[in-house]
Amino acid sequence: MSDGTREIEALIDAMARLPGLGPRSARRAVLHLMARRATLMAPMAELMGHVAEAVRDCARCGNLGTGDLCAVCADPARATGEICVVEDVADLWAMERGRAFRGRYHVLGGVLSALDAVGPDELRIPLLLERVRDEGVTEVILALNATVDGQTTAHYIAEALEDRGVQVTSLAQGVPIGGELDYLDDGTIQAALRARKRV
Repeated sequence: MSDGTREIEALIDAMARLPGLGPRSARRAVLHLMARRATLMAPMAELMGHVAEAVRDCARCGNLGTGDLCAVCADPARATGEICVVEDVADLWAMERGRAFRGRYHVLGGVLSALDAVGPDELRIPLLLERVRDEGVTEVILALNATVDGQTTAHYIAEALEDRGVQVTSLAQGVPIGGELDYLDDGTIQAALRARKRV
């Protein structure tokens, strides 16, 4: 095997570790990049180097930004009494796309998981409790995924905040707008029934 092939295989192995890419998808992506070295691969490599140097975690919430505080935390127009707790930055960005929430966020960096040995101290839960204490927070909105680990994490946070005089809420779960009952799983239908309201 030539040196060039080893380097390409190393790049394929690295790409295959990305979420959503397996070895075959990574191989296709790398070969696509190799065929367009000047127009795609070189500019992408330069951008990745720049992002790796310039972007960091927000010291307050865990979002990404180029300063100590992200754009959300630095925005004085954001409501300071509400914190929306999310699992990761992708969830924060999804919430921002909806433009419905004007408070601040807290990125946990994962969820509690006994199988993966992830406890509260491996997440940003202690920092969340500090923020609730120090920032005059009146409501914590738990926007965690409806998985077993997500719900376990939500329950843990709700219990930790029980005696702190803060309202703890969670996002409603159930039938999505435009959704048809026939296509929904049993858990979604059960959650929608539990969250039903008067018309």
